[in-house]
Amino acid sequence: MSLMLPPGPSSARSVVGVADDLFASLRGESLTLPSTTSVVLVLVDGLGTINLRAHAGHARTLTASMAKKDVARSVFPTTTAAALTSILTGVWPGQHGLVGYRVLDPARDVLVNQLTGWESEGIDPEIWQAAPTIFEQALIAGRESFAVGVAAYANSGFTRATLRGAQFVAAATPADRVATAYDLAERHPGSLVYCYLPEVDKAGHKHGVASGEWVSAIEDIDSALSTRVPSGVGVLVTSDHGMVDVPAHRQVVLDETGGRLDGVRHIGGEPRMLHVYLEPDADAAGILARWRGDLEGMADVLSGAEAIAAGLFGPVVTDAATARIGDMLVVARAAWAVYDGTAADQRGRAMIGQHGALTPEEQSVPLIRLGALAR
Repeated sequence: MSLMLPPGPSSARSVVGVADDLFASLRGESLTLPSTTSVVLVLVDGLGTINLRAHAGHARTLTASMAKKDVARSVFPTTTAAALTSILTGVWPGQHGLVGYRVLDPARDVLVNQLTGWESEGIDPEIWQAAPTIFEQALIAGRESFAVGVAAYANSGFTRATLRGAQFVAAATPADRVATAYDLAERHPGSLVYCYLPEVDKAGHKHGVASGEWVSAIEDIDSALSTRVPSGVGVLVTSDHGMVDVPAHRQVVLDETGGRLDGVRHIGGEPRMLHVYLEPDADAAGILARWRGDLEGMADVLSGAEAIAAGLFGPVVTDAATARIGDMLVVARAAWAVYDGTAADQRGRAMIGQHGALTPEEQSVPLIRLGALAR
């Protein structure tokens, strides 16, 4: 079995390079972006290009400002922990080490949640994610930087892993956050301002991307971004990943029936992209073959070594990242999702919108230019 990476448009860039593009714009040295006095990076969590274009009538500001080539490709896996960290460090998951939603801490032989488990599971953000953030890079260059987000995230472990170096500013609504970001950029020439909007992702997970709630969320964000951008301020709107709706009849639940979980020690990741960790004495080749047969047509199953060799985690994979990658990876196809039926918490099966795999819906994200960056 070989995993076929979906082709992207020839002009598509990776989200990994977004920060470098913005820094070059600030220096007046970009080959692709106009010069700016300050920049605002707006991250609309969970907004894929295909999702956005399918609802163009509800996002007139964004789609009217989006040229056909204004797209980028997310990283693998297409999950917030991996992709957002890549955007905010400028390096691939294999280098920053956040290679999934829930991954193995090999030192303790336990799974850790890369978004919410930093404090409860005793992970030091500066050790676990050691790559310099774009805000630390800005400070080295003598530039101020700010992160505008939801107050509840101000002191989280994930914030300390990805936003360190920035001055965190809380604002309640999408409109408040955008207005605050624009104001900071105008009052601090030469600065880098990050603005995080998680509402679309939350609506998609709970209700699906075809729901009224998702439409309402994108309308609110589009309205927020329709306000005037201060003179000289460049705005780039992008996302970490898109999303697909998974119907209940496309849920595959893994249990111990027929010895399916024999040799399996832990199942991490998330339903669209599982990390499967095996017992030290397990028959890895035999388990890999069995899972490929069982999940044929529903998911691609490959070894961690195959994924690394294929460059899925980027051109550089550190020893720390390698130790966190599963012995097997289960990458869902189409609108399937694969669940660990032995897990105590099965609430995730109520989630409609999902991401993590390699479909165009999950991989393709917008790169929309506003203000001084507008075409």
